[in-house]
Amino acid sequence: MRELVARFHEGGALVAGVLSGTSADGIDVGLARVGARAGRGGVELFAPELLTFATEPFPAELGARVRATLEGAPCGLREAALLDRDLGRAFGRAARAAARRAGLALDLVASHGQTVWHHDGREPSGPATLQLGDGDFVAEEAGCAVASDFRTRDVAAGGEGAPLAPLADRLLFAHVAKPAAILNLGGLGNLTLLGSDGELLAFDTGPANALLDGLARRLLGEPMDRDGAAAARGRADPGLVAELMRHPFLERGPPKSTGRDTFDARWIDGVVAAARARGLLLRGPDDLLASATAFVAGTVGEALRRYAPAPPRELLVAGGGARNPALVAALAVATGTPVRGTDAVGIDPKAREALVFVVLGAACVLGLPLSHPGATGARAGIVLGKISPAGCPAPGRG
Repeated sequence: MRELVARFHEGGALVAGVLSGTSADGIDVGLARVGARAGRGGVELFAPELLTFATEPFPAELGARVRATLEGAPCGLREAALLDRDLGRAFGRAARAAARRAGLALDLVASHGQTVWHHDGREPSGPATLQLGDGDFVAEEAGCAVASDFRTRDVAAGGEGAPLAPLADRLLFAHVAKPAAILNLGGLGNLTLLGSDGELLAFDTGPANALLDGLARRLLGEPMDRDGAAAARGRADPGLVAELMRHPFLERGPPKSTGRDTFDARWIDGVVAAARARGLLLRGPDDLLASATAFVAGTVGEALRRYAPAPPRELLVAGGGARNPALVAALAVATGTPVRGTDAVGIDPKAREALVFVVLGAACVLGLPLSHPGATGARAGIVLGKISPAGCPAPGRG
């Protein structure tokens, strides 16, 4: 590990940020160079330099197992153990393949894992979270050290375990005018609020692509409403939007997080049933998709009105939802705030979460505490993650 730490200080280490989010549409891999230096207050990280980003499709059989698990299919101990192993192997192979295509040698993989269960604040015994894709299997396939299990340590330190992106946003968006708001729109939405005096507040806003893509699969027979085309043709029903906005999760104050266990396939079935009862599907699916888009945007607008210490200068959007013009337009209406993709400030919207885990992985190796009560509720001063030492790819896999 001393050699790996030295690389951060001597020109920078090559770190792969690897994740599969709640949308489960593939494995995101971002390769970045990260440097560090010793300062008066301890070790200081430089902002990562993104070198390349790609989304690797899941092997068909593994992707089907992941999606079935996320949609609530029974998953016993055997199935969970095999999925943990096979996801770890897939993450490691994806990182190694990305580095090989770029002609680079990996120093570290920072692996988020695949979230398969996450509390929503209603678990009587307290928060818990589970990500599959064991770091030891990642290390064996990638042939380098791996940092993983970031959420688990946050929960152990009294936090929600999510959202973790804000812990890195302080570095990634340090150059952005404050107060700033950064919104990630993946399967779920999460919001980072950065204050002018260094304040940090963050929380999940509710469902995003998990709802929109779930409706597209049911109503359009497609994996997504591409470019929000169907939603743009429809008209949002204010009554349905208001009904959805009464969900108990949206009434909770931060810190708060949620998962696919709350906004799951059964909940989406309930949304479809509520729309049918209102007659929204008589003219086809467009009005329901428009209503769902307005609802997603409404959760963000309501969150800003309730919890932002000061109105942000603009809303910077990342994640898959940043590529949905109908959703971006709805956000501008719902928030009354200018909306731009994070690419406008130099952060690729597709790669932002991968860069987050690059930062978390580097901090783990360097022993830098990143936990923050304003982000997840965890006590300050905790180093997040666990380290799996470097492995060597088996013969024929290097």
